Amino acid sequence: MIETLWRFLRELLEYFGANFDPVRDVLDIVFVTIGIYWLLILIRGTRAFQILLGLLVLYAMSVASEIFQLVTLRTLLENVVQYGVLIVIVLFQHDIRRALARVGRGFFPSAAQERVTQSLEEVVRACQELARRRIGALIVLEREISLGDQIDTGTTLDSAVVKDLLVSIFIPYSPLHDGAVMIANGRISHAGCILPLTMREDLPDGVGTRHRAAVGLSEDTDAVVVVVSEETGGISVALGGALVQGLDAPNLRAVLRDILTGERSHLRDIPATELAIEPIAAETGSTEPTAAKVAEPATDASLRAAG
Repeated sequence: MIETLWRFLRELLEYFGANFDPVRDVLDIVFVTIGIYWLLILIRGTRAFQILLGLLVLYAMSVASEIFQLVTLRTLLENVVQYGVLIVIVLFQHDIRRALARVGRGFFPSAAQERVTQSLEEVVRACQELARRRIGALIVLEREISLGDQIDTGTTLDSAVVKDLLVSIFIPYSPLHDGAVMIANGRISHAGCILPLTMREDLPDGVGTRHRAAVGLSEDTDAVVVVVSEETGGISVALGGALVQGLDAPNLRAVLRDILTGERSHLRDIPATELAIEPIAAETGSTEPTAAKVAEPATDASLRAAG
C-alpha cells in the first residue's frame, strides 16, 4: 500500500515537472479566476444568475447520466446543454447588454461618471419643477440588482434622461403618469411601471400610495426611489426600506450623489444637519429651517406594536 502510494506521488511529481511552467500556468489560473469572478459580479442579482445555476445542475446531471449509463436522460440533456449558450443569449440579451455596458464603464470611468452626473442633475431639476407645480412623481434609479420583474409591467422608452421628458411623463393627463419611471445605465428604460407596496404600518402620517410603493421596492432591491408628493409638493427618497422626507433640490442632489457614488450606502449614514431645509410656506406658514425626517426600516418590535 505504501509502495503504491509512493509510486503515485512520484509519477505525479514527474508529470508536474515535465508539464508545469510556474509563470505560464500561474498566470493562466489567475486570469481564469479573475474572469469567473468578474462574470459572477456582472450577473449578481439578475435572473441570469439563477439560470446559470440551473445550467450547472443540468450539466452535473449530464455527467451523472454518463457515469451510470442512463441513455434516455443523457440524450435529452446533451441536446439541452449543446444549445445552452444560444438559449442564454436569446433569453437574457437584456442582462448581457447591461453587463457589456458595465464593462464599458469600467474602461471609461470618467465618461461613465459624467453620464451619471448629468442624469442625476436632470432628475433633480425635474423633481424641483414637479414639486413646484405639485405634480406627483415616482422615479426609480436602478443600481446593482436588476429590476426586470418591475420593468416587465411598464412601457419601453430607452430614452436619454431629460428634465422636460420626465416632467411630461408625470403630467396628470399623460397615460403613463400613474406609474414609476425606471432609469438604468443612465437612460430612461421604462415608464408606467407598477411597484410592489410595502405592508408596513409604521410609516409617517400622510404617506400615500407613491411613498408606500417607493418603500416597498427599496425593501426588496438596492434601488434608489425618488418620490414627489402631489398633495404637499415635498420630495422624498427611499433606500433600503428607509424613507427620508422633506428634501429640496440641493439636499436631493447631495443625497443622490453620495449614494450613487458609493460614499454612503444608507439614508441613516446622512447627518441630520445636512438635511436642514426651508419648509414649504404654504404648508406651515413659517420660514424657520427644519430637519428632514427619516423613517427607519421596520423592526420586529415595531411591527408587533403596530399589529
